Amino acid sequence: MTRLNALQPVGLLVLRLALGIIFIWHGYPKLTHPNAMQGFFVQHGLPGYFVTLAGVLEVFGGGLIILGFLTRIAALLLAIEMAVAIWRVHSAGGYLAVHNYEFPLTLAAACFALATVGAGRLSADYALYESGARPRPGKPKGKP
Repeated sequence: MTRLNALQPVGLLVLRLALGIIFIWHGYPKLTHPNAMQGFFVQHGLPGYFVTLAGVLEVFGGGLIILGFLTRIAALLLAIEMAVAIWRVHSAGGYLAVHNYEFPLTLAAACFALATVGAGRLSADYALYESGARPRPGKPKGKP
């Protein structure tokens, strides 16, 4: 098992890349063709401007996840968005109709896991905040 533990940074990178690509792929049309999507959102009881909000969150949140920058925040927001999508759009058949919401449920669970675990060593978050490269605020350099 310790050999697999050594691959954890790569596993988190692969997870981030997959999630980021999926969210950018689904968010881009919401930004480029919002009028085509507004009817769908309104039909499910959401305000029309949520198309733009969802598009921005998916495209930029997906990009942040790929970079591993502000990953926990972006992943948590995307997990919440997927929970709302399940609740408002995909739950018409009830909770036993898993086939209706399996994709957004998987995205929500993966994003929540990423929000709780973090981006890993192969990320901007690690380089900026966790690697020890920068001194902690309020602590002078060179002093223990």
